[in-house]
Amino acid sequence: MRIAIIGAGKMGAWFAKVLSAENEIAVYDEDSARARNAEGAKTLSGPAELAMFRPQMLLNAVSLQNTVAAFESAAPHIGRDCILADIASIKGEIPGYYRKIGARFVSTHPMFGPTFGDMSALKEENAVILQGSDAEGAEVFRKLYVRLGLHVFDYTFDEHDRMMAYSLTTPFAASLVFAACMESTAVPGTTFARHRKIAKGLLSEDDHLLSEILFNQYSLPQLEKITARLEFLKHVIKGKDYDEAKRFFDKLRKNVG
Repeated sequence: MRIAIIGAGKMGAWFAKVLSAENEIAVYDEDSARARNAEGAKTLSGPAELAMFRPQMLLNAVSLQNTVAAFESAAPHIGRDCILADIASIKGEIPGYYRKIGARFVSTHPMFGPTFGDMSALKEENAVILQGSDAEGAEVFRKLYVRLGLHVFDYTFDEHDRMMAYSLTTPFAASLVFAACMESTAVPGTTFARHRKIAKGLLSEDDHLLSEILFNQYSLPQLEKITARLEFLKHVIKGKDYDEAKRFFDKLRKNVG
């Protein structure tokens, strides 16, 4: 399949590399140097060159706030049968855009990234393919994910964003609050050092990505659960209630398996 990729950042370049094994890939990025560095891909100088490449799929790997705009800029240069694809971590308004234009689409979310995942050894990592995706487009990603040893899940758009509030907002918030409470004079023990490493890794991500996760419409209810648990923990600590603390710890052990 001829696949054009818009955005040659960390994930866009990674997809260019892994998809090039079985597909013809072309990449466009506003930063031409990033596009030239994408391994296994032809470089496009701008959206207009999409017409000459004639992609059968257009993979949008730009940041969430620019996703729809990137699709719109490419629209005049691609055929009606071209499958639109996105890898956004929060789907938000994207499904509404697909419905509005009536295009074939495939929406997926590789639930790993360069910061914490070993991009060369992804076995046992997870990926999501959204329900309603075009069968041909979905098969391209499903085949890739299976080849890489990933677990593939199928969710509706709403189920996906609810799940992301649980699986991303919760650890993001914990790490951000941890970082907010750090003191430069602290003498780190092993546990502290591990948490700091996670927080540093998280904060190395793009600000827009962090904001997109936190601005998910389902994030606030999840954060309210966190604050409620913190209030209960404060109650246990204030009362120095060892029996209540033990019940609390036992419940947490069951939660983490």
